Amino acid sequence: MDCCSSNDGDSDVTSSGCRERKIIVANMLPLHAKRDAETSKWRFSLDEDSFSLQLKDVFSPETEVIYVGSLKADIDASEQEEVAQKLLEDFNCVPTFLPHDLQKKFYLGFCKQQLWPLFHYMLPVCPDHGDRFDRFQWQAYVSANKIFADKVMEVINPDDDYVWVHDYHLMVLPTFLRKCFNRIKLGFFLHSPFPSSEIYRTLPVRDEILRGLLNCDLIGFHTFDYARHFLSCCSRMLGLDYEFKRGHIGLDYFGRTVFIKILPVGVHMGRLESVLNLPPTASKVKEIQKQFEGKKLILGIDDMDIFKGISLKLLAVEQLLQQHPGLQGKIILVQIVNPARGSGKDVQEAKKETYLTAKKINEVYGSPSYQPVVLIDRPVPRYEKSAYYALAECCIVNAVRDGMNLVPYKYIVCRQGAPCMDEALGIKSDSPRTSMLVVSEFIGCSPSLSGAIRVNPWDIDAVAEALNTAITMPESEKQLRHEKHYRYVSTHDVAYWAHSFAQDLDRACQDHYRKCCWGIGLGLGFRVVSLSPSFRRLGIDLIVSAYKRTNRRAIFLDYDGTVVPEASIVKTPSPEVISILKTLCNDPKNTVFIVSGRGRTSLSDWLAPCEMLGIAAEHGYFIRWSKDSEWETSPVGADLEWKKIVEPVMSLYREATDGSSIETKESALVWHHQDADPDFGLCQAKELLVHLENVLANEPAVVKRGQHIVEVKPQGVSKGLVSEKVLLRMVNGGKPPDFVMCVGDDKSDEDMFQSILTSVSNPSLPVTPEIFACTVGRKPSKAKYYLDDAADVLKLLQGLATATISKPRCHPEIQVSFESTG
Repeated sequence: MDCCSSNDGDSDVTSSGCRERKIIVANMLPLHAKRDAETSKWRFSLDEDSFSLQLKDVFSPETEVIYVGSLKADIDASEQEEVAQKLLEDFNCVPTFLPHDLQKKFYLGFCKQQLWPLFHYMLPVCPDHGDRFDRFQWQAYVSANKIFADKVMEVINPDDDYVWVHDYHLMVLPTFLRKCFNRIKLGFFLHSPFPSSEIYRTLPVRDEILRGLLNCDLIGFHTFDYARHFLSCCSRMLGLDYEFKRGHIGLDYFGRTVFIKILPVGVHMGRLESVLNLPPTASKVKEIQKQFEGKKLILGIDDMDIFKGISLKLLAVEQLLQQHPGLQGKIILVQIVNPARGSGKDVQEAKKETYLTAKKINEVYGSPSYQPVVLIDRPVPRYEKSAYYALAECCIVNAVRDGMNLVPYKYIVCRQGAPCMDEALGIKSDSPRTSMLVVSEFIGCSPSLSGAIRVNPWDIDAVAEALNTAITMPESEKQLRHEKHYRYVSTHDVAYWAHSFAQDLDRACQDHYRKCCWGIGLGLGFRVVSLSPSFRRLGIDLIVSAYKRTNRRAIFLDYDGTVVPEASIVKTPSPEVISILKTLCNDPKNTVFIVSGRGRTSLSDWLAPCEMLGIAAEHGYFIRWSKDSEWETSPVGADLEWKKIVEPVMSLYREATDGSSIETKESALVWHHQDADPDFGLCQAKELLVHLENVLANEPAVVKRGQHIVEVKPQGVSKGLVSEKVLLRMVNGGKPPDFVMCVGDDKSDEDMFQSILTSVSNPSLPVTPEIFACTVGRKPSKAKYYLDDAADVLKLLQGLATATISKPRCHPEIQVSFESTG
């Protein structure tokens, strides 16, 4: 148990005083590496295009930013120590130095051939359609993540530092970090899409990756769709529920709240504007302007991969030229192709198709002085891209699936211009600006750009028509759309994104030192249980000691999930359970009750051998003191006419929800959706709850949601009322309790825990009894103690039974009644 955070302070690095530190962990460091030809020494420089580097400009000067990641070069083992020292001193960078073979299997293998296609909805249904799952590549992925974790541990001060992990390359890294430092402040942001559960569930290591992400305090996604898919996977595969908490989405994961944040990333406004003011940018603008004089420029900038839809874009341009012959000779698509990030035959095939399509269009619609498609397939510097952005009448992003894609944002900023750019273009600084965007509805930035023309990239005709609309749209409307987009992009930049994420990460970590932490689970199944400091395991020795020294004991036990395992198909009690209950009941010092939501008939039959056992059925609507006594009915819920209203409503939802069922009790009706589709069942349960609350507004009934159920029962009937009545009768009978034990596993048992704590504080009691309120399973509860499962409960009861002195017992003089005692 980690109550004092003893394992959270063992870092090799001394604290940086009061200075705040953020550790940014990404696959690649924001550095260029080049060996000097003369000295053979390594030379390093900052990669100005790196997204990680932009984060440094966002935080205050007092914040120290440390980068952990790999270099884009192979460093010989003999040089690694020297290079690592230099990078830490000069750039605050910690290199991971993955072995070449491991790097290949990790990045080019598992990341690019398994995760990347899967997260972009591509399944390896046949050998020619992606690579099948490779266990060795998965092991390399885990090993690489472990090396990253080791490097973070070398520099972290776990009590103070914030760790921010980026992207799908490092999704099990949080498990390694959380295992070493239970209270580490840990955030993760996914820059790619997260697929729907139908796609994600095909991954053989799906649970390990989900649990890895859930070891973070905050998980960020670009869009609600990606977050919704992640939550659906957690619900379907791990059985976790989520809820909206004051504008945030929270997942309860073993007592820890894992927050989910939806926040599209932005661009670095300062860097973009500074490039626009560079002399090379102005020169390039004049050159391009002269080259394409009299033509309308359509711009596309994409990585060369199968998901960017470059060939679909070219087909749309071909369709545009075919349907609108008047545009021939007037429009040009400049397609800049960034180098591919991965390798493989799919990339080569995409490249081949792109070139063939472009060649075909130029042959059919071009001339010696006019080429409708210009492919630029080389490394293009930032200033040149900025020049093309500034001159393009329209920018098209036609990806079939993409995480965010900042090309539209960069285009909008460049179209807004800058002083040097305006001078090069010969326009006034206060002249109106225009821009037009055609964007795929399958990219992350699409929801943010409400003025863009959204298209389905697979619909060639629609994309062609969208391009025509964009080109021919009146200038006034182009201006309005541009102004709207620029307002959004300029206010939701990378600084806004990073500050918002950091603020929420700080909020998500506020409770770290208010709770006790336990690390449980092996390997990648590791997770931390985080609960109240007063919450602890109920030791057999502790309760047996109290049991032996007391004489008037009240024992309340739930049935399902407490004395009988929740997952068990057989719901009848085992011979061992019957034997233990008989022993406890036969002790005249004990008053023992089974308090359950089950019906009285089944409980009475199953527990018949325990003659002295009290039973409260249907949450206390029916109660009897022993086998020989009569069942008493709670007068509070005598009116059950509301069942005639509830039954048809529940039947409607049962028919509409495959796998759901209705359980009819004497005093209650229960709609079960455990066997229904998890997402649909949950939605239907919420809808049914609201529906029933509305129709029962004036009826003496209460509607409650439980685990996979919606139950309607009489008002004023609860397990808490049972314990309260029994304890009161013991006091009135001259046998005030000096020992009270209550064990249960679900929400309805919380009423008992609360009732017991309230009842025993009654000043009329001659002595305060020893209280043992115990929940089954480590989870937030009003109980002070916990046991892991029904097997633990049985061991505890066996301990009490062994300590019991069995004597023949007369029938009790005390009778329980629900009539007023006043």
